[in-house]
Amino acid sequence: MNYSKEEVMQYVAEEDVKFIRLAFCDVFGNQKNISIMPEELERAFTYGIAFDASAIAGFGDEAHSDLLLHPEPETLTPLPWRPEHGRVVRMLCNITYPDGTPFECDTRGLLKKAIADAAAQGYAFFFGAEQEFYLFELDENNEKTDKPYDRAGYMDIAPADRGENIRREICLTLEQMGVRPESSHHEEGPGQNEIDFRYSDALSAADNALTFQTVVRTVARRNGLYADFSPKPLEGKPGNGFHINLSVKSEKETDFSGMIAGMLDRVAEITAFLNPTEDSYRRLGEKKAPGYISWSHQNRSQLVRIPAAIGEYRRAELRSPDPAANPYLAFALLIYAGLEGIQTGAKLPASADINLFKADAKTLAKFQKLPDSLPVAKEKARNSAFVKAHIPASVLEIFCK
Repeated sequence: MNYSKEEVMQYVAEEDVKFIRLAFCDVFGNQKNISIMPEELERAFTYGIAFDASAIAGFGDEAHSDLLLHPEPETLTPLPWRPEHGRVVRMLCNITYPDGTPFECDTRGLLKKAIADAAAQGYAFFFGAEQEFYLFELDENNEKTDKPYDRAGYMDIAPADRGENIRREICLTLEQMGVRPESSHHEEGPGQNEIDFRYSDALSAADNALTFQTVVRTVARRNGLYADFSPKPLEGKPGNGFHINLSVKSEKETDFSGMIAGMLDRVAEITAFLNPTEDSYRRLGEKKAPGYISWSHQNRSQLVRIPAAIGEYRRAELRSPDPAANPYLAFALLIYAGLEGIQTGAKLPASADINLFKADAKTLAKFQKLPDSLPVAKEKARNSAFVKAHIPASVLEIFCK
């Protein structure tokens, strides 16, 4: 919506706003917030709002606990599920130390830096997100069960697909918040759903990914359901993916294949950030989740797929990440990997125009595997000069300790 500070102040006064949520996320991408009253908004813009960071994972200890939230007025959005009278709005925030120094574990700030570094070299990266989630029923205590909301399959319709109205409510809520979904459908797993977004600039795409999970969980709970974004909710069923579509634009002539080659070269080193939980590695290597470092056109058994598209819609789809990833860290690292590939003239290996899920051991031996466990992924990140160059030591330590 791109409000200015003055416009936010006017909006709050005219729209009966009673609570302003100042939102941010921890290093793992979990959204946090603190609510302030309208009378505190001027102070928030001028000085920031202090909070105790010692209780946030990775944000410090009791000896160095004070940090400040600085709301960005252009991120103002109403929360449609809150009352119309005494409305609630949200703004995303920058995080600083009391002396104004940027906080190094502010991952949104790290993505901003990656965007600026790319722009300084004449490149702009664009992202489109596809996140999958399961809907589970709740028990009599409103706790999650393992019972899926339906037993429908891929792109089934109602009445088999019971999630149709839930997805509709999610999409309409997102539109009210200024986020525009592109498509939605039932996925392969029982109770599994997917909602996709049209590509946008990197920061907006990451902000939208964060907002999306909040909206899905909220709408699901309002309908007596639990939304599960974990990488592998049900044994033997498809896991939840966070497919990332990436493209690059520049006024100079750009070799699109260099971006893809850069991602392939660095993906093993950054997997700990794309797949940050133990369950992430139970998903990889089966049911359309890649296990090897490879690429091809239109082939969903590969790590990187080049969908059928031309012109401005040409993009690369990275299929290994899952929704447990922090989108700010994931997008920042992919920008740096793609930028490196373009600048060094990295060359793509031959495309793997085969189904890797059905290939024999001799064929698979030709391909490098993705890390097959979290400890292996952490070790590769810990020893990566590329990761150390772009991720602060404090963030790396939190992920790889």
